[in-house]
Parts: sequence; C-alpha cells; structure tokens
Amino acid sequence: MSARLFGTDGVRGVANSEVTPEIAYKMGKAATQYFGAKHDGKPLVLIGRDTRLSGSMLEAALAAGICSAGGDALSLGVVPTPAVAYLAQKMGADAGVVISASHNPFGDNGIKYFAGDGYKLADAVEDELEELINNYRDLPYPTGEKVGTFSTNTGLIEQYIGYIVGTADVRLKGLKVVIDCSNGASYMVAPEVLRQLGAEVIVIHDRPDGININAKCGSTHMESLRQSVITHKADIGIANDGDADRCLAVDELGNMVDGDRIMLICALDLMRQGKLPDNAIVTTVMSNLGMKKAFTKAGGKLEITPVGDRYVLERMVEKKIVIGGEQSGHLIFANHSTTGDGVLTAVQLLCVLKRSGKKMSELAALMIQYPQILKNLRVKSRTGWQDNAAIKAAIESAEAELGEDGRVLVRASGTEPLIRVMAEGPDKERLSELINHIVAVITKEKV
Repeated sequence: MSARLFGTDGVRGVANSEVTPEIAYKMGKAATQYFGAKHDGKPLVLIGRDTRLSGSMLEAALAAGICSAGGDALSLGVVPTPAVAYLAQKMGADAGVVISASHNPFGDNGIKYFAGDGYKLADAVEDELEELINNYRDLPYPTGEKVGTFSTNTGLIEQYIGYIVGTADVRLKGLKVVIDCSNGASYMVAPEVLRQLGAEVIVIHDRPDGININAKCGSTHMESLRQSVITHKADIGIANDGDADRCLAVDELGNMVDGDRIMLICALDLMRQGKLPDNAIVTTVMSNLGMKKAFTKAGGKLEITPVGDRYVLERMVEKKIVIGGEQSGHLIFANHSTTGDGVLTAVQLLCVLKRSGKKMSELAALMIQYPQILKNLRVKSRTGWQDNAAIKAAIESAEAELGEDGRVLVRASGTEPLIRVMAEGPDKERLSELINHIVAVITKEKV
C-alpha cells in the first residue's frame, strides 16, 4: 500500500493481502471513535458492500472494530455505494462505510467512509482518521453494556429504491432498456427501479457468484451490452460498475455514450429548463475537449478539477453547481444526491431521452468527440517521476506539438500502482506516436 493509507476513493488493494481483516477492524474502530466523539450514547455506523467473495470477511472485521469501540454496526447487505450515503443521511447515522473496490477485479477490495450527512470525507478528515487507525490500540475498549451491537437490515434498500424512483419527472413507458448490472451491487436495485418507472427491462449480468463481478461486463467491458442492445432492438443500454456509483450507456446502434456525453445531455436539458444555476458544470482534467467545446458553444461554463468524484463534489458545493462528473461515468446530481450514483444517473438520462422524443444517437451527436488515447504503465512508485528530466522533456515536447488543438495529461493513478498517459487531439495516428514516445521514455527511466 502507499505511504498514505487513503487513495482517491478510500483504501483499496488486494483483499486479504493489502486490505486485510486487521485493517478493516482498525478502520471500524477509528470511524466509531472519530464520528462518535461528537455524540452521546452509541454511535450508529451503517455498512454496505458489493458482491465480492471477500466482502463478508471484511464486513465481519469492520463490524467487530465498530462494536469494540462502543458503536452499533448495522449491515445493509449488498447495496450500491450511494445507497449507503443516502441511508446514512436519512437514518441519522453517524457514518456509513462501504466495502467495495468499485470497477476493480474481484480479488481486490476496498473500504471507504461517508460522514453521517452522506458526503465523502475531505483529505484533512482522512488524515485524522489515519492517525487514529495507526494508534488504534490507544483507543478506548468499553466493557459491559457499553459494548456495541451488530445487526442486519437488508429491507432498508426499499427506501433507497423509492427515493431513486421519486427523482424521475416522467414515466419511462415505451422505452426498451438493457441494463448491465456488472454482477455487482446494482443487480437487484437497478432493474427494479426501471420496472417501477414503466420501462421494458432486459437484464444482463445479474447473477453474482462472488467472483464474476466486473468480469467482462459492466461499465469497464461494454461489448456484451452493445450486442444485447442490437439483438433486442432496444432504445438504450445502461451499464453500472461493481458498486453502482458509475453509469455509462450505449445508444440504439450500440455506440458508446460515456460520462462526458451523459453529463452534456443532462446539463443542456437543465439549461433549457432554466434549472442550471450560472449555466455551470464541474468536470475533471480527463473530460474530452469535444464536450468542453460543445458546452461552451451552448453558453455553458466549466469548472475543472483533478480526477476523483470527491474533488468534483467539493467544487460543486463551493460554487453551488448542481451537476458535475467524470468521463468514467461518475456523475453527481446535487439536487438529488450527495455522491455519484449510477442508478440515479441512468434515471436522469432516461428521463431526458423520454421527454425529448429523440433517439439516443441523436442526443449523443450533440458532442463531437476528439480522439483520446490512454495508456497505463505499471510502476514501482506513483511518486517521483514528475521530477525526472527526461520524462518532463518528452511531455513538454508533445504538448508543444499539439498546441491549442490538443493536450497531454500524465498522472498517477489514485488507486493502483500505475501512471496514466493520455493525449487528445484531432489526429489519432499522431497522438499514438506521441503517446508511445512518452511511454518509452517512462519505461526506459524505470521509475
């Protein structure tokens, strides 16, 4: 694991090797101490998880840590990550904890916190929690009636389903939708939401076995969704990732509709209704230039942040902006939610599609996508390469050649030991040459 325990989205790594029951126990104890210190009595901490084999093991350890610190742990079972945020707020819990590695392979797992108000934590709060985790033996061990309890209530997910259905402003009757649940946390929730809204629903990858989460399915593997949409002559296909905080789509022709396009479609719809304050949205450095050009041409303004929906949300709150997100499909609708929500995003997109009376391919054509090439390099360390003279020179040379018609972005992954190298511009062949040169330099430097 990295020197800092928390990455861009909690703690994540190989289950039972990097993310161990011991770490889960410490994180449970630290969370109870931190969030419970502000309240009298026993703090309540909600726990949700995705379908990974290691999830129940880590949940047991996390709950033990919570109870040993005098907190009450309530398991929600297998639920989408945003359901934990919503229910923590609705139930007045002190915190929510999610056990998931999102889009990663099944062998990985992770743990991330939500505060009782449903928001992810700021870096400074995570630093405080990390200090408590590192010194967990010094935390109180209550005894007698002060020991916490562990219980389960999987029925609470019905409240989350009702809340998502309630965000729709139109019925979806007449739409044929294929939903890919990634064999993950949305496998029960997403189809039920769409059925309650009146859509004709075809469900794929909704048979989790603990190992098949994200396996050639979901938002990171769209091939089977594309084929299913074409085979069933559906109006649209929707894909979630393993913990269902992402949403990507394909149009009726099987073409990808990524997070940039989804955000543009929804933002322009809000703008037309006069419901987009200051005509502004928040995007990250990874958003396609085509989306930025299309939105500014329509009179919109963009706020740009580092990668990570946490940073997107911080800017949204700061600037009072109601929609923001990432190309990867993490979209936040601040009028409805405190975090990225793949099922909510699907509903909002489907409502725009239904009201427009257009085909999904027509809505997606609002944006001309610039070619964008991304390569990932596995490295020894995610830090230090920025100061390497040869790497800096290769990046600066590529940037100078592209000028204002493109860009180069090199950054470390927040969740894996990778450097991501991205180039964007009008000429895909030249982009590939530039990317390959930068990759060759990074490889040669053995960072």
